[in-house]
Amino acid sequence: MSRDDISRTNRNRNRGQSSSTSSNANPNPNPKGKSKKKKFLTKKRVLWTLFFTTALAIFCALGGYLFIMLNGEKLLDENIDKLTVNETTKIYDRNAKLIGELALEKSEPVEYDDIPKLLVNAFVATEDKRFFEHSGVDLWSIGRAAVKDIAARSMVEGGSTITQQLAKNIFLTRDKTFFRKATEVSIAVALENKFTKEEIITKYLNRINFGGTIYGIKAASIRYFGQSDLNKLKVWQMATLAAMPKGPSRYNPLRNPELSKERRGVVLQLMYEQGYITKEQMDEAKAVNYNYKPPESKQRYQAFIDYAVDEAEDKFGLTEDDLNIGGYKIYTTMDAHAQETVEKAFADSDNFEKSADDELVQGSMTIINQENGSIVALLGGRNYEKKGYSRVDGSRRSPGSSFKPLVAYAPALESGKFTNNSVLSNEKQCFGTYCPNNMHGYSKTISMTAALTKSENIPAVWLLNEIGVNTGFQFAKKLGIKLKDEDKNLSLALGGMSEGTNTLEMAQAYSAFANGGDLREAYSIKSITNSEGDTVYKANTKPERVMSENTAYQMTEMMQKVVEDGTGKKAKINRPVAGKTGTTQSGYDGISSNRDVWFVGYTPEWTAAVWMGYDKPSKKHLLKNSSPLAAAFWGKVMEEALEGVPAKSFPQPEGVSKPEPTATPEAAQPVSGLSAAYDASTMTVNLSWEPASAKGVEYRIYRRETSEAEFSPLLNTVSASVGDISAMPGLTYEYYVTAYYPALDAESEPSATVTVEVQDEQPTQEPEATIDPNLPTDGTGNGGNNGNGQNNGNPDGNNGNGSGNGNGGENGNPGNGNQGNGNQGNGSSGNGNPGGNGSSGGVPSESPEASPTPPPATIPPVDPAVTTGAGSGNTGTEGATDPGTDPSSGFVDEGNATQ
Repeated sequence: MSRDDISRTNRNRNRGQSSSTSSNANPNPNPKGKSKKKKFLTKKRVLWTLFFTTALAIFCALGGYLFIMLNGEKLLDENIDKLTVNETTKIYDRNAKLIGELALEKSEPVEYDDIPKLLVNAFVATEDKRFFEHSGVDLWSIGRAAVKDIAARSMVEGGSTITQQLAKNIFLTRDKTFFRKATEVSIAVALENKFTKEEIITKYLNRINFGGTIYGIKAASIRYFGQSDLNKLKVWQMATLAAMPKGPSRYNPLRNPELSKERRGVVLQLMYEQGYITKEQMDEAKAVNYNYKPPESKQRYQAFIDYAVDEAEDKFGLTEDDLNIGGYKIYTTMDAHAQETVEKAFADSDNFEKSADDELVQGSMTIINQENGSIVALLGGRNYEKKGYSRVDGSRRSPGSSFKPLVAYAPALESGKFTNNSVLSNEKQCFGTYCPNNMHGYSKTISMTAALTKSENIPAVWLLNEIGVNTGFQFAKKLGIKLKDEDKNLSLALGGMSEGTNTLEMAQAYSAFANGGDLREAYSIKSITNSEGDTVYKANTKPERVMSENTAYQMTEMMQKVVEDGTGKKAKINRPVAGKTGTTQSGYDGISSNRDVWFVGYTPEWTAAVWMGYDKPSKKHLLKNSSPLAAAFWGKVMEEALEGVPAKSFPQPEGVSKPEPTATPEAAQPVSGLSAAYDASTMTVNLSWEPASAKGVEYRIYRRETSEAEFSPLLNTVSASVGDISAMPGLTYEYYVTAYYPALDAESEPSATVTVEVQDEQPTQEPEATIDPNLPTDGTGNGGNNGNGQNNGNPDGNNGNGSGNGNGGENGNPGNGNQGNGNQGNGSSGNGNPGGNGSSGGVPSESPEASPTPPPATIPPVDPAVTTGAGSGNTGTEGATDPGTDPSSGFVDEGNATQ
């Protein structure tokens, strides 16, 4: 045997031993005797896969590039001179009648040389800081946008360069799809190949939207600054315009000056960081407040059209640019007659308090159909401008007492622990460190209905404290009022809010009372169709039960009393009305004027809210009138707006019956002996009267300033005297008092009326005057000399004359004083009182001696509280004369002829 054979034999033996060993370890490793499969992935396979993948990617990239180049060039050539290819978007009222269309406002295009370099840099710094470096597409921006789109599962992030934004403005469709985005990129690349950077930025600035229907940088400059020469724009104005492309409506300086200023600050910061302006320029421009008012351009229904367009933009994902050139048809909920009525009322300056200067007293009103939540009419200010500042939803102010039903009374009823007949505390008290006051006096208890009718403060705060602040807070939020956590305090019962509310929210909240406890979100758009006639949106609001039907009914019952007998009397119209007034005081010590006045109310058909006040209250810009001013406006508008609308009655839940009145007003005895006097030292009109004999009587004081048409409730008290600290200097007031008898639930007829003039300055009293003992005693004398003075603090007022002859009697008989006449004093005339009886001054013919001359008589000083503006004759005592008062005192002497 050879060595090779021996080696082979040994190898085989070793294999056998190895196999035997393996068999012992695993006796059946492969019972079927099949061999193992080869590995699928090999180095060769991987290499071939990479090769084909790379080739396919290169092929796709080339194809995509060719598509982008060819398609972009084609679209660019087709649309280079076009901005819109559809009809303008049209707006219709609730009866499908055309009320307006979004016609574009453009000026002639400007050349690059006419655009200041800093203005160009403002847009570059804000929109595309690498504009002068990239080739139309910024890959970093696209990558960032893609990540956000994938995360949101929709096209939410633009990532567009200035060139892409220009491409979007000349593209055919407005849909947000990947294909649209790819085509936008293709057009951007084509633009970069065809035009220089200077030409691209010029076309961009001449084409982009600047809010509403304003297109182009020059049109925007004219609209927002009244400046057609772009080179005259200041740094802050340039930054304001550069802030707008991100949100043309949101950052519109006319509509949202505060948001515009905030965004402008961001632009200025970017300009500073990129070296275009200095820090001093940035700080100076940031501090400027926008106050430009464009020339008035009246168009009917403009406020409603603007609101509907905003709603389409905010709720349905349509941009202003989409709406302007998309050819949509927007069918709104607007009632043309109601909107015209509101606009006419806002245009009548007689409906508003006269302003202290050129700054107008402003207002806002929203009317809602509570059955379906549709907005019937709205207006956010006097002299409203297209896309201007709207106080309907843009301004937030304290609602005062009009918030009481939402946060105190309704949630208390809903708790089941109270009814509208429940007795509430009305004592002067503090709740921890919070000590509210009543304007109408105090009593131990008061019914819930009476407390709401008279708008007492203590019961509302006490009630909120009883049910818990959080209960009232959550109830108001459920009604759609936007509140913050810091609003969770007892002052919320009186409308104390960190940011306030607006007429849209208040009208929507009150509509739940009118609708039996169901709340519907307010809306202005019924449907939208696109340029092809397809309906892309249709309103479908569902009611939400926010309170029981019984709670809503009891609230309606109580707030009807507010209009019938309480603070809302001026809102009465020829239909059932329920509502609540609201007044916010000045907030300045020693100033009794008001910041805001409200009336929120509803009929069985519509709900409406009215606010009046200055945009920027100050010591100089406050309202002298209170909430009846807003109530009167509400009544005037709603009476006319509801013409032609079928009248209804408030719904009444089954099983609920109205209580029969227990007594008539005739059963209550009226107040007598009313008198009034102004105390200049305390700036208070003090009123007093004869107390009633019955116990528990409450007195109600009513007041009318001479410029007002009707009396309004002022104060309630249980005592027979009260002080009016809210009377304004320089005005004349009339007062009367009634007595309310709780046992009869009846209010008496009014007392006699008294008149008080509140002067601007405290009078200076003249020293006591005496009668000259040397006057002739022939029995003939003047009943009173001229009582010179001024009326209403006007030094030019005519004399209040109190002249009248006191004719001496014969044979010791007293003579008769003729009546003295009070001449007109600044428009307020008054008749002087009779001159009184003159004492005998003659010597009886039968008497041998003459009667002695009586000692000098003392004439009391002028009463500073006498402010009626009439001059009266003095008592004709011994023919003496009364010098009257000094004209500088500010009051007209009544001649002290009270008898």
